[in-house]
Amino acid sequence: MNTTTNKGTALITGASSGIGALYAERLARAGHDLILVARRADKLRQLAEELTNRTGRSVETVAADLTDPADLTRIEALLKRDASITVLVNNAGVGATTPLLLSDVADMERMITLNVNVLMRLAYAAAPGFVARGTGTIINIASVVALAPELLNGVYGGSKAFVLAFSQSLQHELADKGVRVQAVLPGATATEFWDVAGMPVEHLPREIVMSAEDMVDAALAGLAQGEVVTIPALPDVAEWNAYEQARKALGPSLSRAVPAPRYAANDQ
Repeated sequence: MNTTTNKGTALITGASSGIGALYAERLARAGHDLILVARRADKLRQLAEELTNRTGRSVETVAADLTDPADLTRIEALLKRDASITVLVNNAGVGATTPLLLSDVADMERMITLNVNVLMRLAYAAAPGFVARGTGTIINIASVVALAPELLNGVYGGSKAFVLAFSQSLQHELADKGVRVQAVLPGATATEFWDVAGMPVEHLPREIVMSAEDMVDAALAGLAQGEVVTIPALPDVAEWNAYEQARKALGPSLSRAVPAPRYAANDQ
C-alpha cells in the first residue's frame, strides 16, 4: 500500500470499468487520491473499496450521467472548487461502428454530446484552477480514428478528431502556465467499448487488439516522457513527428490573399 506519497487528487470520468478503472488503479498506486465518476454507482462503490484496500488512498465516488446537464454541472462545480484536484482524466465516451447512413441520428447527437461537449466543458472547468495553482494535468482519451476517420463511424471519428485538435490547442495555450495536456490515441483495445459500439472485440483480428492494461501503462509512460500526443501502438515516434512536421509545414500556405494558381480561370 502507498499511504505516504500524496500527489493530489485525480478525477477520472468513465471510471467504473475498462480504461477508466485501470487509470484509477495506476494513479492510486502512484500516490493520487481519487474521485471516480460514472453512471453505475454500485460498480463505483465496489471499485472504490477495492482500491482503498489495495492502495490506502482516499477514493470518493460520484454517480453521474454526464449527458444530463444537471449532473454535468455538478462535476464542473467539483472541478472548480476542489483545489486538491491535480489530474483530470477525460475518459468518458462512446463509440460506433455502424456506417453513418445506417445510424440513428439521435444516437450520433448523444455521441457528440459526450465525446465532445462534455470533455470540453470538464477541461474548461479544470483549467483555470490548474493555471491559478501553476500545476495540473489534463488527459483526454481520443482514438486513432482521429487520424484515420475512414476506419469506423464518421461521427465517432469526427468527435475524436476534435479531442486531438482541442488537446493540441489547449497544450499550446497552457504549456507556459505549468499545465500539462495529453491526448491518448488508442487503437483497438480489449474493453466493453466494442460491445456497446456494436462489434464485439472477439470479431476483430487478434493482432490489432491491445489489452487495456498495456494501453494504460503505455499512455502513462508517454505522459512521463512529456508526450502531448501518445499513440500506444505506434512503434516509431519518428513517424508521428514526421506527420506533425508535414502538417505544420502547410501553415504558411493555408491562408493567402489570392487563390492558388491551379484555381486560376482557364482562358484557353
